[in-house]
Amino acid sequence: MAESLASLQRQVTSLAQEDSAWEPQKKVSRSRKQPAPKESKPKRVPRAKKNTPLISDVSGVVDVKEDLNSSVAIADVDLEKEKNKLDTVQTLKTVKTKRKNSAQRTKKLKIEKEMSKASNLEGGTNSIEIPSTSTMWEGACKKEESEDDFTFGQSPLKKIKTEMCPQGQPVKFPASANNINNEEVEMNWDIVQVLSERTNIELWVCANIIRLFNDDNTIPFIIRYRKELINNLDADSLREVRQTLEELRAVAKKVHSTIQKIKKEGKMSECLLKALLNCKTFEELEHVSAPYKTGSKGTKAQRAKQLGLERAAWTLLEKPGELNLLSYIRPDVKGLSALQDIETGVQHILADMIAKDKDTLDFIRKLCQNRYICIQSSLAKVSSKKVNEKDVDKFQLYQNFSCNIRNIQHHQILAINRGENLKILTVKVNISDGVKNEFCRWCIQNRWRPRGFARPELMKILRNSLDDSFKRLIYPLLCREFRAKLTSDAEKESVMMFGRNLRQLLLTSPVPGRTLMGVDPGYKHGCKLAIISPTSQILHTDVVYLHCGQGFREAEKIKRLLLNFNCSTVVIGNGTACRETEAYFADLIMKNYFAPLDVVYCITSEAGASIYSVSPEANKEMPGLDPNLRSAVSIARRVQDPLAELVKIEPKHIGVGMYQHDVSQTLLKATLDSVVEECVSFVGVDINICSEVLLRHIAGLNANRAKNIIEWREKNGPFINREQLKKVKGLGPKSFQQCAGFIRINQDYIRTFCSQQTESSSQIQGVAVKSSAGEVTSEKQGKKKSKTTMDIVLKPNPLDQTCIHPESYDIAMRFLSFIGGTLCEIGKPEMQQKINSSLEKEGIEKTAERLQTTAHTLQVIIDGLSQPESFDFRTEFDKPDFKRSIVCLEDLQVGTVLTGKVENATLFGIFVDIGVGKSGLIPIRNVTEAKLSKTKKRRSLGLGPGERVEVRVLNIDIPRSRITLDLIRVL
Repeated sequence: MAESLASLQRQVTSLAQEDSAWEPQKKVSRSRKQPAPKESKPKRVPRAKKNTPLISDVSGVVDVKEDLNSSVAIADVDLEKEKNKLDTVQTLKTVKTKRKNSAQRTKKLKIEKEMSKASNLEGGTNSIEIPSTSTMWEGACKKEESEDDFTFGQSPLKKIKTEMCPQGQPVKFPASANNINNEEVEMNWDIVQVLSERTNIELWVCANIIRLFNDDNTIPFIIRYRKELINNLDADSLREVRQTLEELRAVAKKVHSTIQKIKKEGKMSECLLKALLNCKTFEELEHVSAPYKTGSKGTKAQRAKQLGLERAAWTLLEKPGELNLLSYIRPDVKGLSALQDIETGVQHILADMIAKDKDTLDFIRKLCQNRYICIQSSLAKVSSKKVNEKDVDKFQLYQNFSCNIRNIQHHQILAINRGENLKILTVKVNISDGVKNEFCRWCIQNRWRPRGFARPELMKILRNSLDDSFKRLIYPLLCREFRAKLTSDAEKESVMMFGRNLRQLLLTSPVPGRTLMGVDPGYKHGCKLAIISPTSQILHTDVVYLHCGQGFREAEKIKRLLLNFNCSTVVIGNGTACRETEAYFADLIMKNYFAPLDVVYCITSEAGASIYSVSPEANKEMPGLDPNLRSAVSIARRVQDPLAELVKIEPKHIGVGMYQHDVSQTLLKATLDSVVEECVSFVGVDINICSEVLLRHIAGLNANRAKNIIEWREKNGPFINREQLKKVKGLGPKSFQQCAGFIRINQDYIRTFCSQQTESSSQIQGVAVKSSAGEVTSEKQGKKKSKTTMDIVLKPNPLDQTCIHPESYDIAMRFLSFIGGTLCEIGKPEMQQKINSSLEKEGIEKTAERLQTTAHTLQVIIDGLSQPESFDFRTEFDKPDFKRSIVCLEDLQVGTVLTGKVENATLFGIFVDIGVGKSGLIPIRNVTEAKLSKTKKRRSLGLGPGERVEVRVLNIDIPRSRITLDLIRVL
């Protein structure tokens, strides 16, 4: 007994002192070398490395080394302060190290005792690598591609999303905002580097974007006023970066919560900690942490380890010549009673080690990238559950479908997923046997080759382990990763498509200055009518029954209404009975029934109108009006001012998306809300006349702040200038910075108001004199009077009607004096002439240097000064298509050339309304770059709702009501 204990102690001592313990052969890593820690737990305070630029988590201040040859964003830092902080940290480290030395020795003895009791050694690594969030700003950034940013055969994610000609070098970020790592959790990977790789955007741009979002900047504000920091990225790309950043942060957060959970259960090891801190996706984290979940029965490898077979597995790899499996046989222990059981247990442990090794997984992933991997779908056996035959027919294309995962389209993935969720389709990922054979060969010859000669029976165990690991652990992991990646990319593209369609719809050109009649079609309950004034006021509402044999009698009523209100434009909703109602009005117009009025009509989408009509917002806006009549009002207003009306409806109910109910609803809502905020902000709102609903979508504002602004306006009168926004409750400096540039103050309105106030000010002063002579006023009243007097003294600022941000007013005034202009000339031809003559002498770059600003800021100032008052860039977009006659589906012929309006854009084609009651489809293969105008070639301005196009009819399928079109050109 004494001899066995002594020999066991010698084994433990030799294993503890042995520096050359077996490790899987590793490739030479190109990443930076991590410092070896002195204790087993990662420290909370990361070390400062010599001569290594890093983003420190200690102080929350970014410390980036300036390198003239690097295209990385450069940050200025106070080095003295940083040195003092690092000295303090070093002192704390020394104290902690001294305290922990004795605890470490005790812990080592305790570990040795546990090892001798369990006869079970944990191998593989001797030290933990400290997780680091420091950023290595080395190497050149990705260069931009010179081709257009509008692609038709590949995903836009594969291209660098910067402008064709970025202006200037990377920009210094203000030193006050150097807080890139405040929200980052320590991992074994750098968040800036991974973000750059995933989004294909330069490192310095990603670093700047992280800082901007950490400072609570909104996307509209960044796009318009911080362009130089993001290298001219568009809003869609910025949204994508933000989403990827949030995903990475969520993974890091989940990893650390998993680490804490496993530590509490006492199951943490150095290998496991390293594997967890290497995880970059939820799939990887799930794979690593699955065996350690609470309530899990444990994996086959864990059960084998509990039987004490882990030492045998490590010996097979380290010293196969010394391994004797017969010595592990215990006839009375289940799982150790026979040699076959022991071999199986060792095999399970090796399979688990192989499946969780980072380099092994990296090799198989890289191998799969270069091999043919296909996704297959087939009709499921639905004997147990009855499935609707109509639903089965919808998935006819995918009942025997196979496609390479690199070539499959996004809409195909979403369709397959939907079929699988409905239990109609069975889906699997097929990886060829060649991949498995090459993988096993590489493992035997390189990564998992035993150190020394291994007998044939041991090599058989190793080969069986590789087969088992691939089939039972690695293959399912790869399938999950492939499916998750394909689904994630498809969902993102679907949401982005929805966002682009929504933007196009919201920016449809308004039809101002017209009295409109809105018609909500219906059969039994009649067609609801609403006539609205050019200022969107409700003039009249009514119901007419056009499809119940009373059409002729109701025509008199409609004619009388149109003549009484001088209304010559009819807007028909595209819902039930739309086709019949359109034919009714077209027939009357062709007969010149409404003379002397030249009446025209248009069809508009009524998606979401019925939901809005019963909402609290509609009840507040139109109290006492029947919900059906509210729908007619909403339909008319959608044409008059699409943006102001559509923001009242939840974006997902507008119905211009694809598979919108199958994608992540959180992602969909965040993206669509961001698009609405972008559109409302870029169009701008007049703070003194806009509605609360519109105001809450301005960047930097929300429902409460919008409500407070309206209350302040009702209590104190109109806003004289932007500075008064600071007086509104809940609108702090940050909110003011974000919203100020998108809020307009109409100068004509203010001049009228100020002239009225000037007349009343003398009366107020007279009352004040009278009060001081004989009447006693309270302190509160005195304060109110002084505030009123101060408000009267406030002067309007003509710059408040422009898109120029208040932070640039000083530069704008200097630019005005430089060109010899005045504030009174804003928006007039004289101002444009002075700007042009000045820029001809000196370019915009030199002028910006002279004014000590950037070219982007100066361009915003020039735009603001030269744009006419009440400028609306939506007028550049397409107006609704007004018609006088109708065409039937039966009238169409192949080869007919028609004009139409885009109703919806999807990933597989464009749906176009050609006025026959059924939309035609332009397959995406027919939408080529050559057919688009130059302004449409950018991906963010591709074909979308509202675009007018010229098309040719290719095919007509009357039984299925399908029309295939070819795009000739965009009008």
